[in-house]
Amino acid sequence: MKTFLKQFFLLIPLLFLTSCFDILDKINVKADGSGEYTIILNASKSKTRLASISKMETINGKKVPKRPEIESKINEAARIFKATPGISNVKTSMDFDNYIIKLSCNFKKIENINAGLEQLKAKNILGKMIPTQIYSQNIAGKSFTRNKVNTFKSDYDKMSKADKEIFNDAKYTSVMQFENTVKSQTNSSYLLSPNKKAVKLEANILDLILQKKQLQNNILFQ
Repeated sequence: MKTFLKQFFLLIPLLFLTSCFDILDKINVKADGSGEYTIILNASKSKTRLASISKMETINGKKVPKRPEIESKINEAARIFKATPGISNVKTSMDFDNYIIKLSCNFKKIENINAGLEQLKAKNILGKMIPTQIYSQNIAGKSFTRNKVNTFKSDYDKMSKADKEIFNDAKYTSVMQFENTVKSQTNSSYLLSPNKKAVKLEANILDLILQKKQLQNNILFQ
């Protein structure tokens, strides 16, 4: 199995086996900087294929992860998040009929999420290539930033054609909701909601890897 894939999808190894999955990354930030964070991994569009694969021991030379292994990873991730200062009310749900996994929590400040993700990486729950310093906020300056992440294009270019196909139909959605009203943003790829209190980016994961779309966004509030 390619090192790139190991470092990218260490948390949910079933994603190695299908290209049809979605990742939803959502935050809801209050005026004081506290809020709620949610990440959802959804492979329901491939549930028939995954149900068949889950009964196998290996496929294409790769070990098929079993339900207890996946549950153990998610539960360990929850324990690590619970132990991160500033993070509370950690909840997980695992729907193995539809292959949807969710983790949510509350935070005192958005940088607590960065710290929690960094701990997941340190404990080998997240792959090494998953960015962790995702968000920053300046309450006094009335700004919120989705930080720039590294490009993995050089790693992707070294992959075999078969391994590249895992990203063909994979989707990523970022939703950022705020109590304050958005005055401006630097990335026009994010759609601004009619009430100007949320922004949303939808992208193919491959476009993000190849830097055809950027996640970076600096948001100013009124």
